[in-house]
Amino acid sequence: MVKRLVLLGFVLGLLPASAWSQLRIEIVDGVEGAMPIAVAPFAWDSSEPEPATGVAEIISANLRRSGLFDPMAERDMIDRPTRPPEVRFGTWRLLRVDHVVVGRVTDGEDGWGQEIEYHLLDVHTGRILLSQALPVAPGDLRFGAHRVSDAVYEALIGIPGAFATRIAYVVVTGLGTGEEVFELVVADADGHNPQTIVRNTQPILSPAWSPDGRRLAYVSFATGRSNVIVQDLFTGQMRTVSSERGINGAPAWSPDGRELAVSLSRGGSPDIWVIDVDGEARPRQLTHHWSINTEAAWSHDGRHIYFTSDRAGRPQIYRMDRSGDNVTRITNEGRYNARPSLANDDRFLAVVYSDGDNDFRIAIHDRETERLRVLSDGRLDESPSFAPNGSMVLYAARQQGRGVLAAVSADGRVRQRLVVSEGDVREPAWSPIIR
Repeated sequence: MVKRLVLLGFVLGLLPASAWSQLRIEIVDGVEGAMPIAVAPFAWDSSEPEPATGVAEIISANLRRSGLFDPMAERDMIDRPTRPPEVRFGTWRLLRVDHVVVGRVTDGEDGWGQEIEYHLLDVHTGRILLSQALPVAPGDLRFGAHRVSDAVYEALIGIPGAFATRIAYVVVTGLGTGEEVFELVVADADGHNPQTIVRNTQPILSPAWSPDGRRLAYVSFATGRSNVIVQDLFTGQMRTVSSERGINGAPAWSPDGRELAVSLSRGGSPDIWVIDVDGEARPRQLTHHWSINTEAAWSHDGRHIYFTSDRAGRPQIYRMDRSGDNVTRITNEGRYNARPSLANDDRFLAVVYSDGDNDFRIAIHDRETERLRVLSDGRLDESPSFAPNGSMVLYAARQQGRGVLAAVSADGRVRQRLVVSEGDVREPAWSPIIR
């Protein structure tokens, strides 16, 4: 049975992206014994010109990038079926492939957009595991291929994929010249289609995605001091939501998208406040402490807020109720734990960790076992951001004296590096799953 899905794409293009903004992904480590799979070239039955990079090529690249799959190279395929009846299972078993993906691209109904029809087959049983037709809006074929990748990933791994997501990051050029330029960029999770959201000669910090993936909150120094801005990615409309005296920093969206937890100093030490995004309610102060309290992160049920505080003498992660009550210290291993990011099940907490040797690495704290596992091996790793399915952590690192992005799987076995040709890349944030 063919299921129909509706695909909605982003409407960005607020500013042209700089030539250096597109990320190039390098796979550093993958999983030994990754699942062998073949994504046969999709038939092109559309009246539109066929793109240089085909749907099958995008799907294969996505699956390989996850580190869990070992897609067969097209040149090694003896057969190139496009429909299930054309699949000769014996041939694929001889090629030691476990699963085959076949499909085709056609014109959409009434000539609107296109449609990706695809099928996932188990080579050993001959069963069709997945069979769907995906309507794709005009110009959204690559995003549609990411959606297919997500479906294949979920069918075989058991958790949703995160290929049809976006990442936000800041690119800084002209460092040390006195003419620095800061760009907030949004791109596909594979680094393609970068769009500059805002460009300024003053710093941009701490981008954070709204739960619906439609808006970004970030800190801007465009006025000469820090302000928290919310920008709609569809319309380009931006609005200042916090411009208090002193520090306005580290915005974090509530799960319902109605509030932001921010760090405000109001002339004193920073504390965690909650502000109404639409300005309909007065700000609420949650922490009342002489220490630095910052970098809030909401639990996915909205009942708790995690944050960084040095109230015990060094930065550690604490948790409190959304009312500000019942403050509890969460991390105890290591002399420094900061910048919390929660996995989708709230069990795992990614942090910037140091044991006091002046090296800062990305680690995961398991809240059930109370154990901490170091994932990265850099010296100045920072800004961890969990993928929405909890499989990977995106973070900022240093390579040959400049900032790059890196990603590591939650178990530490898969590593990637995301590099731009110029500039310093920092402050990454992974979007929610885009429906």
